[in-house]
Order: sequence, then structure tokens, then C-alpha cells
Amino acid sequence: MQYMRNEERRRSRRIRIGQPMKIRPSDPKDKYFEDTTTTKNVSREGIYFVTRVSGYTEGMRLFVVVPCHTPKAPLDREYLGQVVRIDALPEAQWGVAIQLLSDWKAS
Repeated sequence: MQYMRNEERRRSRRIRIGQPMKIRPSDPKDKYFEDTTTTKNVSREGIYFVTRVSGYTEGMRLFVVVPCHTPKAPLDREYLGQVVRIDALPEAQWGVAIQLLSDWKAS
């Protein structure tokens, strides 16, 4: 099987931006957690972020609110996403790539 480089698989450009976000599993079978972090880069199809939460697995479906403000703001949106890659990083951190599957609802 031949793998394409990440840049070749992407349909839209990634933008480096730090937006606040909140993530939680969408499947009740998964151990529940709420992770609040900041995006490292985003595109129309996905988000990449760094976290200290080790509960992510490839293929896991998630609810992702981005941007996420307290109190809620009109621009806050909730999406259904799926983990497509997890990178082990130094200092007990993980880089997580999420493919956005659909708008879920306005938060």
C-alpha cells in the first residue's frame, strides 16, 4: 500500500491559529472526559491540537466545540469529528488530528 504525504491528502489549506476548544467523546461506550485546549491549526475539514489527555484513540468520534467561550458566544459551533491521527510528543503531551464530519449544532 502506498501512502500519500499529508499535504497531498488535504483538500483545503491549514491555517495556524489558536482558538479555544472543548472536546468530549460522542459515544457513551467511551470513557467520558472533557478536554479544553487550543487549536494549533485548522482547515475546513479538520483540526490539530496538543493535549495532555491520553484518552484519545484513532477512530474515536467526538463532539468538538470551536471556538469555545465562557459564557457561550454566537460564533461557538459544535461539530462531530473523528480522530484520524495521534502523535506522541515530549513532556507527556499528544498531538491529535480530528477530521470534522459535520456541523452538529450551534452551541
